[in-house]
Amino acid sequence: MRFTCSLLLAIAALVLSFTQSAAAQQKEYLSSTEQEKVRETMDPSERVKLFVSFASDRLKQLQYELDHPANTVRRTERLNGLLNAFTGCLDEAVDRMELGVEHQEDVREGIKIIQMQAPDFLSYLKNLAATGPERNTYKENLNDAIASTSDAIHSAENSSKEDAPPPPVRRRPQ
Repeated sequence: MRFTCSLLLAIAALVLSFTQSAAAQQKEYLSSTEQEKVRETMDPSERVKLFVSFASDRLKQLQYELDHPANTVRRTERLNGLLNAFTGCLDEAVDRMELGVEHQEDVREGIKIIQMQAPDFLSYLKNLAATGPERNTYKENLNDAIASTSDAIHSAENSSKEDAPPPPVRRRPQ
């Protein structure tokens, strides 16, 4: 009897851990379509580009929300959610970039896209912190987004120095 109860408890704990790990793998800031795009993309540099584009989309959605204040239903929650999603997407792009560099994969295009877009993200976020409407309702998440974007710029700079050059092209003897 005790053995059966212990066995059932062990099985229940195992099922619970699988459920929690599956939920942890699913990024809450990505739609199912975006998750599918990430799964289908094998190239590490392309994955970095995807996450940067997702981050850009979140800022565009945030701008739209701020430009249309008439919709007040759960507005604060939406604004904070978009900032959190932006931060999550950008952090994921940086993680993929750093992992690619660590594994000596070609992520130069991903590094370039972060170097090109992150300064624009940072400029927009800093402007929002200074003059954005209702900024007190999302100030904490905005500060996190600014810090994350600054970190992304520094990580891209460091990664560009560490990223190995492409292998030489071997030519066939003639």
